[in-house]
Amino acid sequence: MSATIETTAAPSASPARLEEPEPASPLRDARYQAYLLLRVGFTVAPIVFGLDKFSNLLVHWPKYLAPWINHLVPGSGQEFMYFVGVVEIVAGLAVLLKPRYGAYLVALWLAGIIVNLLSYSGFYDIALRDFGLMLAALTLGRLASVYDPPLRLRR
Repeated sequence: MSATIETTAAPSASPARLEEPEPASPLRDARYQAYLLLRVGFTVAPIVFGLDKFSNLLVHWPKYLAPWINHLVPGSGQEFMYFVGVVEIVAGLAVLLKPRYGAYLVALWLAGIIVNLLSYSGFYDIALRDFGLMLAALTLGRLASVYDPPLRLRR
């Protein structure tokens, strides 16, 4: 019994790249949805947490301040938290207005928080969470490079 094997020649040109159809609305595009979700999250969360630095309703924020930082800055830990609150509110507004740049401000701020938490025993779990948030902020920055046009300087 003999078997016949048929072969066909492979195409010489590389296969055509399959193009995804353009969604009817940008809101149906998963990439744009991820961008919007991160943008809303990194607008609302910093503003809410920044405002809470003035009232300590969610948590007593000065307890997270490493003693060495508390000794470096003038005033009390709570007074420093007022400054932190203002920075967080500004960062949230920056993401709202220009996420292409605001996302990197939030990521840099989170990096500073991580350094603070890692230098103060007992808050390593929160530092790890903030590391994840920092990665998400960096992801928002990359997505914003697609969906948020750069600033144009007028001459």
